[in-house]
Amino acid sequence: MATLTQQPTLHTSRFVLRPVRQSDLTRITHYASDSRLAMSTTRIPHPLPPGVIEAFIERAIQPERDEDVWVMDGGSHNGDEVMGVISLMRLDRNQSEVGYWVAPPFWNTHVASDAVQALVAGNPLENDTMFASVFHDNPASAKVLINAGFTYLGDAETYCLARGATVPTWTYSLKLR
Repeated sequence: MATLTQQPTLHTSRFVLRPVRQSDLTRITHYASDSRLAMSTTRIPHPLPPGVIEAFIERAIQPERDEDVWVMDGGSHNGDEVMGVISLMRLDRNQSEVGYWVAPPFWNTHVASDAVQALVAGNPLENDTMFASVFHDNPASAKVLINAGFTYLGDAETYCLARGATVPTWTYSLKLR
């Protein structure tokens, strides 16, 4: 892990991507507790044990971290409408892995597409390449990546905490430089 500077806030036409903060705890916990959401991620267990989201936020706000996390914030005036979360996990050779989830009330509203496109356009870590993977049973997330310019690399599999099983994935990459 490296000591990092402050994360930038990125703007879309409908919301901002801002660094996660302690005050997001209740909203993120509420959405992360939804089994439908947890089943579409690799790292959210279900049922959600106490302390998981607190630890996630604590890691995300540390100066020394290996993942930058942004909240998709649709609260234009008070900045507290959590619509989802998007992150960049640092990999070697100036690469990152994109991860994201959208809260169920905002599914099918193009929030994920807008967030991924803003992250790619802003390229806040100045990456050469970004990667992402999605579960085979989530073709909407695959479409988000394709619409942002990602190219299909191949099939793989990863463990899903909420499902307690290995799940087949599609893997994508985007060359930025």
